[in-house]
Amino acid sequence: MEETVKKLYITGYQSYELGIFNEKDPKLQVIKKVLKNEIKNYVENGLEWVMVAGGLGIELWAGEVVAELKPTYPELKLALILPFADYGNQWNEKNQLLLTEVKTQADFCDSVSHEPYKNPGQFKNLTTFLLAHTDGALIVYDEEFPGKPKYFLSAARKVQETKPYSIQSITMDDLENAIFDDSV
Repeated sequence: MEETVKKLYITGYQSYELGIFNEKDPKLQVIKKVLKNEIKNYVENGLEWVMVAGGLGIELWAGEVVAELKPTYPELKLALILPFADYGNQWNEKNQLLLTEVKTQADFCDSVSHEPYKNPGQFKNLTTFLLAHTDGALIVYDEEFPGKPKYFLSAARKVQETKPYSIQSITMDDLENAIFDDSV
């Protein structure tokens, strides 16, 4: 981390892309452990805000991890920035409950579009907003295993061409290594 990242967007795979369908999945425990360690490192280097966009998977899990870290790091704030007003309404009850839990833990919650879902452009607007309001991104993504995060990563790399923007990736190898690393 060259520059101090004060506002960090955390994103990555959706839960289905990782084959994780319940909270007891051992893969989820490893992901949360790695996220917790990385967020702590950022906080100790000046991080003030974590932003997530409410995606089922890495984003909501990161929101849960931030909530767990808040008692130890009271300066850490969580922002939940949704793409549109009725985001998550079509999810099953269990997933809606998870989104609601993260909303209640967030220090700030709003949507980029205050309209209900209309078109995919609302997701593009979300990406534009997040890139304009963060200093960097922590992304659980491995280019050897393509998935939805590739769209954000591509946009973030374009931003890097015109201004400093930190991008840190957590790859599948990083997650696999964390299984055997007791210090993480």
